[in-house]
Amino acid sequence: MGSGNILYVLRLGGLKLLLLLLVSIAGFVLLHLAPGDPLSQFTLAPGMTAERLAQIAHGMGLDQPLWRQYLHWLYGIMTGDWGRSFRDQAPVLGIIVSHLAATVELGLAALAISFTLGVGMGLLGALRSGRVLDDVTSVVSIVLFSLPTFWLGLVFIYVFSVRLHWFPTGNVSSPGDRSVVGYLRHLALPALTLGLVSVPVWSRYMRTFAGEILKQDQIRTARALGLSSGRIIVHRLLRGALLPMIPVAGIYLPTLLSGALVTETVFSWPGIGRLFLDSLQYRDYPVVMGVLMFSAILVLLSSTLAELVHHAADPRLRA
Repeated sequence: MGSGNILYVLRLGGLKLLLLLLVSIAGFVLLHLAPGDPLSQFTLAPGMTAERLAQIAHGMGLDQPLWRQYLHWLYGIMTGDWGRSFRDQAPVLGIIVSHLAATVELGLAALAISFTLGVGMGLLGALRSGRVLDDVTSVVSIVLFSLPTFWLGLVFIYVFSVRLHWFPTGNVSSPGDRSVVGYLRHLALPALTLGLVSVPVWSRYMRTFAGEILKQDQIRTARALGLSSGRIIVHRLLRGALLPMIPVAGIYLPTLLSGALVTETVFSWPGIGRLFLDSLQYRDYPVVMGVLMFSAILVLLSSTLAELVHHAADPRLRA
């Protein structure tokens, strides 16, 4: 690796760490300034006194100034101690890891749906530029982009669960049914909901990149040499259009996480998004901040990895 590449990696890593620090400060301050606090759940307990409430606040560290609370929390994060939940005193990192698998499974299924449909629609729009099929794919992308995730999920539940009884209304399994088929039936609607609203992310970029490549001399040369349309699409068009899509993959993760938060709530899917909303409702600060930082780290790692791969794969960027 050359000195230029090393400096690029160091500069990129430094910017990401600074961004992560700013995210932690903003999240911590906004969370503590929001109405309500973790002590409200104890005020209604029988026999609760002001002295006892002060002892609980001291045990939680809530009687310290906000800046001191943040520095204590930040030191814990940097040393691997993510704190303990206010609700059940379980380690925050363990709680997050226990919900991670459900979000990953939902995300991968939604990614497969959105990538396949989005790339296909974008490619069709580029190949049929200015024709009816191009207009149809553009309209479909605009409609999917405009649909609220929660609304689409509720529509799917009403149509396919309540009316047609094809799929369950939510959760990861039914009582007494641990089969793979049963799990896939539970996964189908949330994955389809999250996947469809993400289709425009891939479709718009693919339409743009493929349209630019179709105007290049290499495509006209390949046609003049008598290459079949299939070989041109696979070896020239797809290969060239998918290369600049690598950074898009890094941008897609935050969209996926924010959509998963709503989707998991609608379908009672026990993932990180559902955990975040439940913890926010109970003002469980350590878990809320843990999920926020865990998500931010995933987003920054994903975007950084995508930028590095794109930098390594594209000779123009290396130059």
